[in-house]
Amino acid sequence: MTARALMIQGTGSDVGKSLIVAGLCRVFARRGIKVMPFKPQNMSNNAAVTADGGEIGRAQALQARAAGVASSVYMNPVLLKPQSEIGSQIVVQGKVQGTAKARDYQALKPKLLEAVLESFALIKRDADLVLIEGAGSAAEVNLRGNDIANMGFARAADVPVVLLGDIDRGGVIAQIVGTRAVIDEADAAMIKGFLVNRFRGDASLFEEGMRIIAEKSGWPSYGLIPHFRDAFRLPAEDAVALDRRRASSDAPITIAVLQLPRISNFDDFDPLAAEPSVKLVMVKRGEAIPAEASLVIIPGSKATIADLAALREAGWDIDLQSHVRRGGKVLGLCGGYQMLGTMIDDPHGIEGPASRVEGLGLLDVETVMAPKKTLLSVTGHLIENQSRFHGYEMHIGVTNGADCERPLLHFDDGRVDGATSKTHLVRGIYVHGIFADDQQRAAWLEWISAESSSLAFETMIDATLDALADHLEKYVDCDGLLKLAR
Repeated sequence: MTARALMIQGTGSDVGKSLIVAGLCRVFARRGIKVMPFKPQNMSNNAAVTADGGEIGRAQALQARAAGVASSVYMNPVLLKPQSEIGSQIVVQGKVQGTAKARDYQALKPKLLEAVLESFALIKRDADLVLIEGAGSAAEVNLRGNDIANMGFARAADVPVVLLGDIDRGGVIAQIVGTRAVIDEADAAMIKGFLVNRFRGDASLFEEGMRIIAEKSGWPSYGLIPHFRDAFRLPAEDAVALDRRRASSDAPITIAVLQLPRISNFDDFDPLAAEPSVKLVMVKRGEAIPAEASLVIIPGSKATIADLAALREAGWDIDLQSHVRRGGKVLGLCGGYQMLGTMIDDPHGIEGPASRVEGLGLLDVETVMAPKKTLLSVTGHLIENQSRFHGYEMHIGVTNGADCERPLLHFDDGRVDGATSKTHLVRGIYVHGIFADDQQRAAWLEWISAESSSLAFETMIDATLDALADHLEKYVDCDGLLKLAR
C-alpha cells in the first residue's frame, strides 16, 4: 500500500510550520500510524547527525522523534547552511556537496529536484503517512520558477497542501488571502485548506476573521490554534528564535552564550536554560559580556574564521580576557573551541580564501581545517568523574596542542576529545548535545559551582511533544487533515 502524504506550507518564515508538523507526527503516531517527516529543502545551521551517518535540519530530527522513528538523511534531502550573507554550504542527502551563492543556487535547484523526489519516494516506501514541511513562504512567486521547497515540490509529487498563517505577527487575513491572490491557479488548486497559528485570547473574537479568510480564499479552515506556551522547551530550527529567548531573572548562576552571526547547533544550550539555578543569557553584538557570568560559552559556528572576526569586532575578545583574569570560566564548543586556540589554519580555503589567522590564545592548541567533515554519533564518559555522555561530532578541522594533553572526554572507541588550560579555567570540546544527558549536565554545572536540579531533560522533551499533540487534537481537525492526505 502506497503511503499517503500531506504538506504544511506557511505564509512566511517562522510561522510555526516545524512545530505543527512535529505535533501532528506525534498525533498520528499515537494512533498507530507509521509516520515519517519530510522537508524537501531546509535552510538552517541547527543540524543533527542522523542514524544513517549524515546531517539534516534539527527540526526534522525532532519530528522523527515525535513520530517514533529513526532519523534519516532522506527526511531532509537538501540542507542549506548559511556561511555568509549571500552564500551557503549545500548538503544533499546528508553529505556536503559544495557551496553556492544565492543567485547560483537558484540555477542548481532543478538538478536537486531529482534527489528530492528520490528521497521522498524512499521515505514513502517505509511509511503509512508522510507529513511534509514547506520552507519560508508559499507566496514567494519571484522564486517560483525553480522552486523545490513549496509548490514546486507539491506539484511534482502531487501532494495536497494546507497553508499555515501566524496571527501573532499581525495581518493573518492578509497573509492567507494575499497568498491566494499572488499564486497561480494551478498552485492554488493544490491548497485544500488553512490553519491559523499562535492565537491568544478569546477565540470567539476571531470567528469573523476565520469566515472572511475562508470566503475570500476559497479554502476551508482546519483550525484556529492557540499559542502553545511550552513551545520554548523544544529545539528551535531558526536562530531567530534566540532573539525571543528570555532569561530567568532570579537564577543564582549566570551562563553567557555569545550569539555569533553564524551560530550553529544552538539547541546545545536548551538543557542549561531549563535548569532553575541557571540564568542563560544570549549576548548579542553591541552588548558586553555580563560581569557576573560564572561561565562564558563560545558556541559552534558555521564559519569559524568569519565569526572569530565578528567576535573581535564586538569587543568580546577583551571581555573574555578580563573574565578569565577575574577567575571566570570559558567553554568553547566545536567552532568556539577552535577560536580559543592560538591559531586557525585554513590552507585549503574551506571557509573562503586560504588563510591563517590568530586565535584568542586562551588555549594552547592550533586547528587545521581539513576538507573531510566529521559526522559521528558518539558515547563515552567525562574523564574527571566518569559520568557518561552521548552526543555527536559535526565539524571540519583537527585540533592539537599542549592543552590537548588534558582532554575532557573519553570516547567508547578509545579516542579522546577536548583541551583544558593550565589554569583549568578554559575548556574546549568538539562534541555537541552532551548537556541533554542529566548526569553529564550536573557534572558541568558542578565545575562552575552551580546546583543541578532533578530535571530529566529527555523525558521533558517527550512530555512536551505529548502535550503539543494533545493541544492539536483539541484545536485542529486532525481527522479532516488525515482524510486530505493522499
